[in-house]
Amino acid sequence: MSDAKDFEKRFSDNGFWDKVVKYAKTAGQGVIEKALWLYYAAQNPQTPMWAKTTIYGALGYFISFIDAVPDITPAVGYVDDLGVLAAAVAAVSMYITDEVKAQATQKLRDWFGV
Repeated sequence: MSDAKDFEKRFSDNGFWDKVVKYAKTAGQGVIEKALWLYYAAQNPQTPMWAKTTIYGALGYFISFIDAVPDITPAVGYVDDLGVLAAAVAAVSMYITDEVKAQATQKLRDWFGV
């Protein structure tokens, strides 16, 4: 199994947005919300490198084709992604600011109408 550094190397902005846009409805609002929180927190220059490394590792896992539970598996395909994203959110929660949440909320409104 790959470690966090391997997944961090797999992260790319294009890969992230491609997956989020393509699978937003399938993955569900909860998974996408956590992914967006992490993404926008990583874009903040105030977020330290250790936190960005954690974030990019989690987002790299999220967009990777190598997955504990394949995303094409109905209903449970995103459970592992949510677990990895939730763990990263917990680890870097102090950098998920109100501004970060507002950016994510606006993107969710665009996609889900919420």
